[in-house]
Amino acid sequence: MSDQPMASRGVSRPMAEKQMKKKSEQDSDSMEMLRSHHKQTLWVYWTLIILGVWLILAPFTFGYGKDTVMPSGGRDLWLTLDQRISLSIWNDVVCGILLIIFGWRSLQPNRPISLWAACFVGIYISMAPLVFWAPTAVAYYNDTIVGAMVIALTILIPGMPNMIAYMKKGPQVPPGWSYNPSSWPQRWIMIVTGFLGWIVSRYLATFQLGYINSVWDPFFGRSSELVLNSSMSHSLPISDAGLGALAYTFEFLMGWMGSPARWRTMPWMVTFFGILVIPLGLVHIALVISQPIVVGHWCTFCLMAAAIMLPMIPLEIDEVFAMFDFLRDAKKRKLNMWRAFWKGGTMEAEGMDERSPELMELSKKPGPVLRAAFWGMNLPWTLGLSTCIGIYLMFSPAIFNLSQWGAHIFHLGGALVVVASVIAMGEIVRIGRYLNLLIGLALAALPWFLAGSSTAGNINGLIAAICVMALSIPVGKRQEKFGYWERWIK
Repeated sequence: MSDQPMASRGVSRPMAEKQMKKKSEQDSDSMEMLRSHHKQTLWVYWTLIILGVWLILAPFTFGYGKDTVMPSGGRDLWLTLDQRISLSIWNDVVCGILLIIFGWRSLQPNRPISLWAACFVGIYISMAPLVFWAPTAVAYYNDTIVGAMVIALTILIPGMPNMIAYMKKGPQVPPGWSYNPSSWPQRWIMIVTGFLGWIVSRYLATFQLGYINSVWDPFFGRSSELVLNSSMSHSLPISDAGLGALAYTFEFLMGWMGSPARWRTMPWMVTFFGILVIPLGLVHIALVISQPIVVGHWCTFCLMAAAIMLPMIPLEIDEVFAMFDFLRDAKKRKLNMWRAFWKGGTMEAEGMDERSPELMELSKKPGPVLRAAFWGMNLPWTLGLSTCIGIYLMFSPAIFNLSQWGAHIFHLGGALVVVASVIAMGEIVRIGRYLNLLIGLALAALPWFLAGSSTAGNINGLIAAICVMALSIPVGKRQEKFGYWERWIK
C-alpha cells in the first residue's frame, strides 16, 4: 500500500484544493487590506523622512555648541563638554540619516522591519539626551519631542506594522468580566496621568541637566534642590528625573496604542505597559518615599510625580490580568504561546463591549465617560480612611517630639499605608489591603524599642496602627466582575 497522503491520491483532493483556495483568498484579502491601509497612511512615512531631515539640520540650526550648560550640583560626568557637544551633533545627524532610509523604505507596503527599525531609532533619540547629557536645552527638547513623534508615527498612528494582516476578530470584553479594561474610557485617564507625569518629571530634569537654575517649591523651599542634587540622585549615571520623564513618555504613548481589544490582540504591549506602570512605578514611588530618610528633605514636585504614578497602578493592573486571561486560554487550547504573546489572537467567548460610552462623548457628557474610566477601581470608606491615616502618619513627626529613627518609621510606615491602600482600591487586587496588617504591626511595635522615643508619639502611632489594621479586614464594596480572577478577590 502506498504511503502517499490521501489528499495527494485524490480521495480528498477536492476538499484539500478548496481549503488551499480559501487560504489563498484569505492571504490575498489580507494583502489587499494591507495595501489599502498603507495608502491611507502614506503621509506618515513621508513625515518620517521630513523628521530625518529636521534632525540632520537641527544641530547646525540651533547651535548645540552655543550657550552650553553644566549639570546642577557639580555632578561628575563621564563625558567632557566637547564630547557632549560632538556626540549630540553626530547623534542627531546619524539618526536623521537612518530615519530617511527607513522612511523611504516604508513608502512601500509590507515592510514591517523598516518601521520597527525607525521606531527603535525614535526610542533611542528619546534616550540619547540623557545618556550624552545634552549640553543645551534645545538639544534636549528637540530630541525628546522628535523621538516621541517618531514612535507615534511608526507604531501608534498607523498601528503596529502589518498587524492589520493578521489581527483576528473576537470578544472585546474578557470572559466573565463586566467591563472592558482596554476600552478608550479606561485608557484616556492613563494617557492624561502619563502626560502630567511627563510634564512634572521633565521640569525636574531640566534643573538636573542645568537648563534652569532653580526649582520652585511652594512648601519645602530649597529642599527640592537638595533632593535633586543629593548623593542618592547622583548615584545614577544619568538624571533620575530625566529617566522618570522618559518612562512617563513611553507610558503616555503606549496609552494610545492598540484597539479596545488589545488585552488579547497585543499581549506583548500590555505586558510592557504593565511593567512600566507597576514594578517600575513602585520603584519610583519607593525612591520618593525614601527621600526624607536618605536625604532628610522633601520635594514637592517629586511627591507630585509619585502621586500621579500611584493611582496608575490600580488603573492599569486590571488590563494586565485580562491579558493573562487570554494567555491562559491560549495555553489551554494548546496554541503556540510565543506567537500568541507577540501576535495575539482570539477567544471562543462572545463579548462585545456594549457598556463603555464613546470617548467622543467626553465633551458633551463627561460624567459617564469619567465614571467608566474608573471601572474596576473604587473607594471603600475603609481604604479611604486608611489613606488619610497614612498621610497623617507621614507628617506626624512635625507634631510630636520624635527621635530621628522614630520619625523615619512614621514617614516610611505612613507612606507604605498610603501605597497599599490606594493600590488595593483596584478591585482585582483588593487582597493587597492585608499588607496594611504587617505595616500596622511594625508601626505599633517598633517605636517602643527606640531610645529617646516620645511616649505621646508612640501612643499616637499605636492608635493609628490599630485603626489601620482594623480597616484592612473588610473587603469593602465591589462593583465589577472579573471572571476567572473572582476567586482571588477576598
